[in-house]
Amino acid sequence: MTEPVPFRAGFVSFVGRPNVGKSTLTNALVGEKVAITSSKPQTTRRAIRGIVHQKTGQLIVVDTPGMHRPRTLLGERLNTIVQDTLAEVDVIGLCVPANEKIGPGDKYINQQLDRFPRAKKVAIVTKVDATSRPAVAEQLQAVSELRDWDAIIPISSLTGIQLDVLARELIALMPVSEPLYPSDAVTDEGLEARIAELIREAVLEGVEDELPHSIAITIDDMSEREDRDMLDIYANLFVERDSQKGIIIGHKGERLADVGARARAEIELLVGKQVFLSLRVKVAKDWQRDAKQLGRLGF
Repeated sequence: MTEPVPFRAGFVSFVGRPNVGKSTLTNALVGEKVAITSSKPQTTRRAIRGIVHQKTGQLIVVDTPGMHRPRTLLGERLNTIVQDTLAEVDVIGLCVPANEKIGPGDKYINQQLDRFPRAKKVAIVTKVDATSRPAVAEQLQAVSELRDWDAIIPISSLTGIQLDVLARELIALMPVSEPLYPSDAVTDEGLEARIAELIREAVLEGVEDELPHSIAITIDDMSEREDRDMLDIYANLFVERDSQKGIIIGHKGERLADVGARARAEIELLVGKQVFLSLRVKVAKDWQRDAKQLGRLGF
């Protein structure tokens, strides 16, 4: 008689250069959008947990800010989030895109992994749909030379290539454990925090240069309408300078209206009802470098 396969549960965090697809991978594994995505560096600002349920185990994917050399107090705090997370997880997955040569940034992050001996290490070659098979094979070889990995897995978050294999391999590396979250949980993020992130994601589309780093969102009030099935949301969009406020609002308010429309569509998908969204743009001068303002904005 075969022994029953023990249930396993634990934490995995993906690391890598900005824009290697960490948040997209988190969402693909969870099967629902729990982390916002953007082409802008440092999109992720908190440790966001997404929960993956399988018959053999439960994966808690902790999506963290990208590792980087900080230039502001905000940057330092984001790095602290990464360090604290990696010290606690069971597995760390280094994400390297298949369509870009391994560079100094990848090597630097790989070296940093030595600081976390508790965690098992896997290499995940992302975006295999974006290049040829020979190029993927070449990248797998290059990645294998970085260290002695517990596993090396090529995947595509967008097309779903080998995501099932990745989930299975990660669960196999987890400790034997009871489930850590209820079977219907997809994240431990509160609704208000998820809505604020969806607004920030909408703002990030189309903005240039340093502006993405200067944007922060707070929710003033959320309430259900008594007369109809609708959620009223009043949110603040903070930037660091008056000139940035003008960029966000746009000519005759067109840009802010576009941001509101895109954010509202995503929020309605999340909450399953109509949403009224009021956005106010405010200036919090140099908030990324000001400890008091960082605290007020939730960092």
